[in-house]
Formats: sequence, structure tokens, C-alpha cells
Amino acid sequence: MREIAIVTDRGCDLSAEQQHRYDVSVVPLIVRFGAEVIHDDGSLGADAFWDRVMAGPPFPETSQPSPGMFEAVFAPLVEAGKHVLCPLISGRLSGTVNSARVAAQRFPDMVTVFDTRSLSLGQALLVLRAAQAARQGLALDAIVRLLEDLRERCHLIILLDTVDYLRRGGRAAKVLPLVKRVVRALRVKVLLRLEGGELQVLGAVRSRAKGIRRIIDEVVSVGPIEALGTAHTRRHAEAVALAATLAQRFGLAPDATLVAEAGPALSSHAGPGVIAAAALRRAP
Repeated sequence: MREIAIVTDRGCDLSAEQQHRYDVSVVPLIVRFGAEVIHDDGSLGADAFWDRVMAGPPFPETSQPSPGMFEAVFAPLVEAGKHVLCPLISGRLSGTVNSARVAAQRFPDMVTVFDTRSLSLGQALLVLRAAQAARQGLALDAIVRLLEDLRERCHLIILLDTVDYLRRGGRAAKVLPLVKRVVRALRVKVLLRLEGGELQVLGAVRSRAKGIRRIIDEVVSVGPIEALGTAHTRRHAEAVALAATLAQRFGLAPDATLVAEAGPALSSHAGPGVIAAAALRRAP
């Protein structure tokens, strides 16, 4: 049985330390400020990114990695005799999955691309489980079945502080007209959830405090939780507090929770002030 190598994309928001600890290879997403192209590989820190954004136009735009970027990561792993398993950001929000599938054609039967239908720490929860399973020696088919099960049990709730960045990015075309009407008419903040890999409007609240309480209520309604993560943009203290509240509610150990600031590519669409919770419902 071949050793399995895990490759993902930067949309998962895993830290460099987590990537190293779990031996996960990460393909950058792409951020553009006008003609300047930046590979979101972690080298552009959050502070530097937001300084650029707040300085004004050009505003950031994003695109998926090219097939060549995936090939460059796949090739040495395949040459080392490993099978590559590649859990990626939702294919309904990004072309990243398609790029990886094109690249995989160069390595017949040696690369398996998996659409997590999630992003940020929702995606990360699946990536880490795949990495742990590979380290334990599970067969490829067994890990794919595990990911399929986890995908159905993974929930992601997002509170937006502004919809301006979502509008510019164009990644939520199906929900954006409704979001804009709600925000314009009621002057509220919008809650989204990821359902089947697509963003859907969950509701609206008049304050951040009410939004965070709604996130807690939504996670609690999911049922018993076995792992969770809180992601944010420029709201670290809120994310830590939310993670602590949810972990205590479900009796989770600290190592069962993740906290991360979204990277430049996702932040380009989310804007500042986002707080989100990813929850993995406990298997029956």
C-alpha cells in the first residue's frame, strides 16, 4: 500500500505550524492588486495585507491556482512513490478544484482530488482528519469515505460586518441580490451559512453581539460537536472568546478547537470584521 500525501490549498487557513506538524502541503491562492500578482502562501502577513487594502484602490481580486502550480507540488510527491490526496476549497465557490483535476491528469491513478464543499476552518477540519488518517496508515479508499462522511457533518456559519467586499469579489452571486436588499433596507449585519458548498443567507441581526449569539445558537442546534474552529478577519479576541465558549459548551479539549485569521485570498471577499464558526457534528 502506497504512502498517502495530503495536499490542500491556502483557503483552509491552516497555520505554517499546523502544516508542518501534520505534513500537509499547501498550494497558494492568488491575490491581485491591479497588475501586481501575489501568491497567498503565507508570506504576506495579515497586517501587511490589510494595510494595502485600507490604502485604497486598487482593491484586491483573487483567482485560483493554475494547474501548473498544482503540478509543481504533485510531481515530487508522486516521484517519491506517494499517492496524493487533495482535499480542496468548495468547487462551487472557486475554480481551484478544476485546476487540481487538470493537473492530476498528468499523474494517472496517483492523485485523488476531493471537493470539501467548505472553506477556511471548515475545510481545515477535513484536511487535518485526512492527514491524521494517512499517518495512521488507513487506505486511500477508507480516507475518501471518511472525508465524504465528514463533509456531510461539517457546518460553517459566517457573520459579515460589511457586504462591500463580497459584492466586489462576485463569489456569492446567487445570494448577493438578497443580501444587498436586506442590508440596504434594514441596516443590519448578515449571517451566512455554507450549504452544499454554496453560501446561503441564514438571517440578519442588528448588532455584532446579537450575531455572535446567533452563531452560538446555530452551532448548538447542530447537536453534539466533536471538533470546531473559529475564523475571523481582524477580530482575534472575539474568535478566541467564541471558541472558548463553544468548547466549554460541548466539553471539548483545547486541541479539538482551531482559531485562525483568514488569509488574504478569503479576506479579499469577506472584508474586515468577519467572525465565523466551523463545527463538525459528532458521528451517531
